[in-house]
Amino acid sequence: MKYISDLHIHSRYSRATSPDLNIAGLYKGAKVKGIDIIGTGDFTFAAYVKEMEENLESAGGGMYRFKGGDGSKGEPLFLLTSEIANIYKRGGKARRIHTCVWAPGLEEVKELNKALGKVGNIKSDGRPILGIDVERMAELIWNVSPDFIIIPAHAWTPWFAIFGSKSGFDSIEECFGDLTPKIYAIETGLSSDPLMNWRLSQLDNISLVSNSDAHSLPNLGREATVFELEKPTVQNIRDALDKKSSHPGAKAIEPVLRRSREESSMDSIGRPTASLQNDRKNKIAYTIEFYPQEGKYHYDGHLACKVSMAPEETKKHKGLCPKCKRPMTLGVDYRVNQLADRAEPKKNGEFKYIVPLQEIIADSMDQRKQSKKVQEVYWAMIKALGNEFSILLDVPIEKIEAFGMPELAEGIRRVRAGELYIEPGYDGQYGIVKVFKSGEQASARARQKTLF
Repeated sequence: MKYISDLHIHSRYSRATSPDLNIAGLYKGAKVKGIDIIGTGDFTFAAYVKEMEENLESAGGGMYRFKGGDGSKGEPLFLLTSEIANIYKRGGKARRIHTCVWAPGLEEVKELNKALGKVGNIKSDGRPILGIDVERMAELIWNVSPDFIIIPAHAWTPWFAIFGSKSGFDSIEECFGDLTPKIYAIETGLSSDPLMNWRLSQLDNISLVSNSDAHSLPNLGREATVFELEKPTVQNIRDALDKKSSHPGAKAIEPVLRRSREESSMDSIGRPTASLQNDRKNKIAYTIEFYPQEGKYHYDGHLACKVSMAPEETKKHKGLCPKCKRPMTLGVDYRVNQLADRAEPKKNGEFKYIVPLQEIIADSMDQRKQSKKVQEVYWAMIKALGNEFSILLDVPIEKIEAFGMPELAEGIRRVRAGELYIEPGYDGQYGIVKVFKSGEQASARARQKTLF
């Protein structure tokens, strides 16, 4: 069975986040979006752990359900997640990385938080910043339980990402050392997509996941991963991610773990763990992707001077802003070209692009997405046609047309077909994805009659 998941989000306890990001809010937001498995975010923050204990109950297999749910079929499940930042020096070089950490249960979270509290400050923010080597942190996490999942977050963002131009790393091995075999996946982030990642042979054995990194409820599900699972459990998700159980270095990490593979080779009901399962009953069906050009760091540039460049042009300027002559922020596209060892991607999975529904509505109405009119249409569509993912991916265009807004139906058709106008983002500035050029909305109403 397929499960749409968003496993990198934040709570109200992180900086620059919405107060609506609590357990109840995430439950409601996930239902509106059509997310089957939602991350809690920020499990390192003590006050939020207390909130989880008060509002969540075990659904088995490391999954949790909201106590205040309506009991309807297909209610979203929660997985305990967090993001941790590491800033440190190694080999005389500054290193910066964010990692997603997914937990097997609340008791393990509490034990981990005790261990992390001894090596850094986890009390000041929902996304803590630790001054320890990420390899040491990973060892600490897996010594608490080998069932934790660690994934490099938004892998290409210039700052705080494993492949970022300012991160200090060029490979997973350079970052995680002997623990590399336990890194099963990386997160594409908003500024890259699978096609860009598939140009690196070092990622041939690595799964790609996508998540929203949402700091507000409307941004939930702007990226997502669709898992095909026998049953929604942490173990099965790990199994879905693990492409390298036969990796020649798979046993290299064993000395640092409290429990050996032999001791944990069976789960609680006697089934083999991921390392022994090769039938791929659990897998990633596809990822749901932001158009990478819309991400804040796709192109190179210097925001202060309003300068944006493609990698080829950046090279001509030797990485310097042509206006102020200062170094530009090198974006994800540039960085991929730096590290890629293939001119063309080697396909290694499936993915789909989306544009958030509110953006399509706003564009079709030539309104700001925060406007009252756009919000009214959005909630009317959700009530009439189902959750957002269903509308974006599955509902027939004819049925959307019958909703009474032919230009909106045309907009969704264009998104599905990839017929868009895109201005890439750069240096912290989101890109612009437009479904319609100015004035096209009116003509879409007329054309719609001939399309079907």
